[in-house]
Amino acid sequence: MSRSRRSDNWGFPRWGGYGAARDAVTVRLCDRAGCNEKGDCPAPKSPNNPDRWYFCQRHAAEYNSGWDYFAGLDKEEAAEREASETRDNSGYQEAAHYGWGGSGDGSRSRDEMRALEVLGLESDADFDAVKKAWRAKAKLVHPDVRPGDEDAAKAFQALQLAYEVLRAAEERREWKG
Repeated sequence: MSRSRRSDNWGFPRWGGYGAARDAVTVRLCDRAGCNEKGDCPAPKSPNNPDRWYFCQRHAAEYNSGWDYFAGLDKEEAAEREASETRDNSGYQEAAHYGWGGSGDGSRSRDEMRALEVLGLESDADFDAVKKAWRAKAKLVHPDVRPGDEDAAKAFQALQLAYEVLRAAEERREWKG
């Protein structure tokens, strides 16, 4: 029967060498020239290529800032691609009450941005400008003004929906405010 060798490490003070039993840890540095931070954020070198750059978070953000996933697509194709991809991962779809944190300009949700686009307003428009634009456009396509015109009725419905989205968002902001 072989005997196990006793350890000479009896606690403090330590009689063995410090860290003698541990190997050195390899740390990959950022691939950006002149950066000495840890490079733990992979980024593709080119499309459909398995090779990757490894950047620190700051340089990964810089690398991705110009990235446009929908480049070269018109609005309909981009919306179709987005819908097809969110259909597959619906478990990760954001809840409606977190709409303020969704895609947009940072202060407005994507739905609010679309509503502003329908009304022909800029992203920084306040609610008074929304009311004014909605009234002006609704007067032109209201079903009482243009009876029997289906295109005008659809345009009026789109204006109504845009106004409701922006009104609800304004009420949420006032309630939080």
